[in-house]
Amino acid sequence: MRIFSVENLTKTYGDKQLFDRIAFHIESRERIGLVGVNGTGKSTLLKVLAGIEGADSGDIDHSKTFQMAYLAQEPELTAGKTVLEEVFSGTSPILETIRTYEEAIAALEKNPEDTKTQNRLFQLQAKMDAEDAWDASTQAKTILTKLGVDYYSSSVDTLSGGQRKRVALAKALIQPADLLLLDEPTNHLDNETIEWLESYLPNYPGALLLVTHDRYFLNRITSHIFELELGSLYRYDGNYETYLTKKAERKAQTLLDQEKHQNTLRRELAWLRRGAKARTTKQKARIQRVEEMKETKFQTQDNELNLQVGAARLGKRVLEAKDLTVQFGEKPLFSHFDFLFKPGDRIGIIGPNGSGKTSLLNTLAGRILPTAGEVETGETVKLGYYTQLQQDMDQQLRIIDYIKEVAEVITTADGDVITAEQMLEQFLFPRSHQYTYIHRLSGGERKRLYLLRVLMEEPNVLFLDEPTNDLDTETLGILEDYLDGYPGVVITVSHDRYFLDRVVDQLIVFEGAGAVSTFYGNYSEHREKMLQQPKVQQQKAAPAPERKEKKKQKLSYKEQQEWNTIEDEIAELEERIEACATGITEAGSDSERVQQLFTEQQELEQQLEKKMERWEALSLVVEEIESQKH
Repeated sequence: MRIFSVENLTKTYGDKQLFDRIAFHIESRERIGLVGVNGTGKSTLLKVLAGIEGADSGDIDHSKTFQMAYLAQEPELTAGKTVLEEVFSGTSPILETIRTYEEAIAALEKNPEDTKTQNRLFQLQAKMDAEDAWDASTQAKTILTKLGVDYYSSSVDTLSGGQRKRVALAKALIQPADLLLLDEPTNHLDNETIEWLESYLPNYPGALLLVTHDRYFLNRITSHIFELELGSLYRYDGNYETYLTKKAERKAQTLLDQEKHQNTLRRELAWLRRGAKARTTKQKARIQRVEEMKETKFQTQDNELNLQVGAARLGKRVLEAKDLTVQFGEKPLFSHFDFLFKPGDRIGIIGPNGSGKTSLLNTLAGRILPTAGEVETGETVKLGYYTQLQQDMDQQLRIIDYIKEVAEVITTADGDVITAEQMLEQFLFPRSHQYTYIHRLSGGERKRLYLLRVLMEEPNVLFLDEPTNDLDTETLGILEDYLDGYPGVVITVSHDRYFLDRVVDQLIVFEGAGAVSTFYGNYSEHREKMLQQPKVQQQKAAPAPERKEKKKQKLSYKEQQEWNTIEDEIAELEERIEACATGITEAGSDSERVQQLFTEQQELEQQLEKKMERWEALSLVVEEIESQKH
């Protein structure tokens, strides 16, 4: 059933047309993902639908009783309110009853002997019964608990960015709504919370329209995709994976239509130039049709980034953390952390919000001093640091001037020299827009510009702190392709599971309470291992049957031969890995050779890990044999 309709919606921003007479409708319980390159107007469209911004023209139609909930990309909370007041604010009578009931409970906890508050609580309990509000209250409590919102009495003015996002998301999910609009709901959420949200939204009772850069999230939640492109809106049935296939088909058809159009136009022009005889009225009509055909435009250009930036030469020594401790207040974020970063490393840093991931990056970068321990940095290291806050971005600069502060020209990985203007064009900033002031850009466009500036510094060690926030899916895909062939070291903090799976092959895991571990593999492999752990623990907890007297351990002939040679094989593998690392350094800008050596290095490291596991198993048997001798 159709619950929401849009007709001929038009919106411009300055000289930029965001949407031009677009039309669509939403049906009950539809799950729609809104995609498009940064700056095409995704967030603006959500604001227009929510009534926060007006459109230049067009009609939006829905029933008089229609209810909508909206989560902004940057949380908008009411100053002076407590978290409880903010979360349960709105026009719904049930929410008002739940809020006053929760406030009464909080007041009674502070003063249990207050008879006035006790009587008020009894009255509110009766009201909860009368309005059948207990189920709604339980659902709201579940949402708040899963989002980690337990600071009900805190003022929203004192919350961190991550806390504000969680409170705003809780408020949007708790509000009764026929249509829920979510703008980047996964920003500032850790992976565990994102996975809960991923399981919750399919059962949401209303329709859903969301903007997100999280491709796993987008693929698993949506049943339809809306794409904004050059002022037009295209609808695709299916999830994100289906959309990618159908978009490729649409692009191919557009190219075919363009070719047919050009052939027809060429024939029409040839006819006119030959001066073919025809009645005057027909000739005028033909001339008019040709002029109209000349004005017809086809959207055949893909908005793709072509990242070819090189990197400065990197020696064998990169970074080494030695007995590193960082402490704020009484409790350390992490302590006694040791790690050797090597050429070619692709490392992801994961863990709960506030556990110390960004602090580790800042310590490695020398931006904050460790409480104890030290960081040794190689002499050839040239660090590029993409931060979350972009504190050095002057909003009053023009786009071209911001980039030229770094370099007028750069050398690509292929040895070509290109100008700042050309690089901006590759980053979807056409020359006609390069003199635009930064403050006029969308949040995603600023992120893209900032990314270009970091890469133009040609670093050989790249720190990325939440690089996927506010970047569109197209930009992320190209960034991932670039990192595949990047000859330097990549160390990234990210909650984007798809990005971690594509980019990294080793994880530093913040487990909370200052504990840090490492894992060889990507995020999905780590997640699978974590899900298997409870089963293993359960098996261990089961009472063991009575064991017969253990037979004496001994190595078979084959195992003995394996034990005699395994340490030499491990040493040989380590030498070959070191040779690959040296080869990668010496290959310089020869990206094909670098990729070949990097692939070989990864294969050798996998072989080494298996050998080490086998050595450990055999060594336990050997130890057992030795102990039986005494």
